Amino acid sequence: APAVPSGTGMGPPAAVRDRVAAVHRGSALPERLRLYDGWAASYEQDVSALDYRAPHLAAASLAFAFPTPRAAARLLDVACGTGLVARELHRRGFRCLHGVDGSAGMLERARSTGLYQELRLCVLGKEPLPAPAEHYDAVTVVGALGEGQVPCTVLPELLRVTKPGGFLCLTTRSNPSNLRYKAELEVAMGHLEQSGAWQKLLAQEVEYWERATTEEESTQGTGYISGVVYIYQKCPVPHLEER
Repeated sequence: APAVPSGTGMGPPAAVRDRVAAVHRGSALPERLRLYDGWAASYEQDVSALDYRAPHLAAASLAFAFPTPRAAARLLDVACGTGLVARELHRRGFRCLHGVDGSAGMLERARSTGLYQELRLCVLGKEPLPAPAEHYDAVTVVGALGEGQVPCTVLPELLRVTKPGGFLCLTTRSNPSNLRYKAELEVAMGHLEQSGAWQKLLAQEVEYWERATTEEESTQGTGYISGVVYIYQKCPVPHLEER
């Protein structure tokens, strides 16, 4: 079993719990984006109080699958937030990072990191990604695939902007309130795999994903919720192999 992250048993501060709950509550999208705008200033502090490990785990998994060299590879960080994923990708040698997010407040923070070469406002699920087809060597969606956030129907759009042979790194949570969404996501992923659109390289279940904000959400009383990292590779354009 993985080592329990330090400080288990100490739940996150109440103010942090409230902010997280507000964003995850089933509010309509415009309201949710407004909450994210307001949350931008304290977001990184809050997620560090939650011991949020998804950006690190996702970047490590993508780097593991990704062929070197990485510096020139073009990556799209979808729902990039304040740039937590970019920081982890940058540490692993990725330098050409583009980001999109539905919250202008979050993008402003991401811009201040200096890690992105391009940042665009885009509400995924409502509008297409601002990129041409087959443009990116890898696409990441870390933390946004969840109930009431980015719908499962976006997968073909993520694939559209990925180069053949390129990688997609997606994460979702496995806590009780997200299980229905996770099941739908995995069905959609499976259909795309059966149709030959992509192939699964990794589905890594992670027990200590982030601190739970309520007891009901925590995995077997650990005080944490679990999550999963998926890595897919877009199927290359078929070519006739020499026999």
